[in-house]
Amino acid sequence: MKKVVLAFSGGLDTSFCCIYLTKDLGLEVHSVVVNTGGFSEDELKAIEERAYALGVKSHSTIDETQNYYRDTIKYLIFGNVLKNATYPLSVSAERVCQATAIANYAKKIGAACVAHGSTGAGNDQVRFDMIFNTLIPGVEIITPIRDLKLSREEEIAYLATHGVEINAEKAKYSINKGLWGTSVGGAETLTSNKYLPEAAWPTPVTSSEPQTVTIDFVKGEPVALNGEHIGAVEVIQQLQDLAQPYGIGRDIHVGDTIIGIKGRVGFEAAGPLILIKAHHTLEKHTLTKWQLSWKDQISAFYGNYMHEGQMHDPVMRDIEAFLRSAQETVTGRVIIELHPYRFVVVGIESEHDLMSTKFGSYGEMNEGYTGDDVKGFAKIFGNQALIWHKVNSGGAE
Repeated sequence: MKKVVLAFSGGLDTSFCCIYLTKDLGLEVHSVVVNTGGFSEDELKAIEERAYALGVKSHSTIDETQNYYRDTIKYLIFGNVLKNATYPLSVSAERVCQATAIANYAKKIGAACVAHGSTGAGNDQVRFDMIFNTLIPGVEIITPIRDLKLSREEEIAYLATHGVEINAEKAKYSINKGLWGTSVGGAETLTSNKYLPEAAWPTPVTSSEPQTVTIDFVKGEPVALNGEHIGAVEVIQQLQDLAQPYGIGRDIHVGDTIIGIKGRVGFEAAGPLILIKAHHTLEKHTLTKWQLSWKDQISAFYGNYMHEGQMHDPVMRDIEAFLRSAQETVTGRVIIELHPYRFVVVGIESEHDLMSTKFGSYGEMNEGYTGDDVKGFAKIFGNQALIWHKVNSGGAE
């Protein structure tokens, strides 16, 4: 009997896949859930129990949270990556990590096939297929929901014939939670003009009193929250817990899918948005103009390519090397105020601050040059524009 590794979440689609792969295709199913910081221990236990109840041969939980930060999130922070200046790639970055872990697991147990529950309508089918094709070429990819073009109702009816009861009341909102934010999909996100109602957001707004927090960065990585050195993953998680109850980080992203259509998704990502803004502010104090300029350009490409599932293209390692190099002086503390539905970056403290008063204060006093130096510089700096205007306005001699 051939082994198939199934990317399993315990939802309707992957529950259907369990039964279909076993009963209809006669495969030995080995289910895997990849935790990227979005599941509690109780949730993981419930997913495992469901997998065995559906008849899998084995079930494994792979905790990729630390690897997810190390290999992916870290570079999204380094690059201040927000797709379309809005979205911190909460789901797309997570899927790359999960697909990679599943491919490695399939290789480890010698599986002949790998399966996922993606439909034919979204980005995930491309990300999973492409990464599987890259890392485990020759392993057959099976996608029952996509291939059979099944509706939710058809899946529920099929499972019922095999004694598996699913609540036929379709969940109004789909929620995907991970370390780098939570996505929210519903009827409103299928339109172009409706916003998600308060009840749709996973975290209710319960905090109203402003508070100040500090984040310490070392070479671009967040290492401490409010002076407590707890490591990057804990900083992200605890900052999220502090800020999300203010309603910070809620938004709807609209962008271009890999398959060429526009798509909308709601998200709440207070921790990621605060960290990116705090990091960017620290960079503006500690990096030069051209470091910042090239980082903006390269990081935009990096985020788009990651969104499209191309994390294993070697150009991504090249960009990461640049980003790591640019973080050498990005060390310091950022002070942030939290308020209902907004946050304010108050300022930074860093020994690498290029606003050092040793060299003057902007708009007031300078120490490193004279007024005559500026007069000469202004003449030379604008010389080419002067020549162009003289040549092209009939003023050239």
